[in-house]
Amino acid sequence: MIKSINKGYSVDISASGNKITILGNIKSVSDYQELKTTIDGVVASHESIIVDIKDSISITSSIIGYFNKLILKDKIKVNMIIGNTSLMELLEDLNLISLFQAKKG
Repeated sequence: MIKSINKGYSVDISASGNKITILGNIKSVSDYQELKTTIDGVVASHESIIVDIKDSISITSSIIGYFNKLILKDKIKVNMIIGNTSLMELLEDLNLISLFQAKKG
């Protein structure tokens, strides 16, 4: 089953199985809310998720905090596929590559 959310916000978020795909630049509170809603639905039935961030140049601190909670508190395994070099460098600068299992995609 594929779920897609796009209500005029700056990102398009879709989920299929345990994979969440994000198109567009993640930058607003509404982006966080849509992403959180989608991921909450996926982790209700999966203990691991793959987050494919195709082209966003950054992610908000609230999303970083949410992923930290998923991994450290909820024990959800997160693997990220990062399409943008700037975002990969940001995760590296924040020492999050290992925690988020981030790989260039």
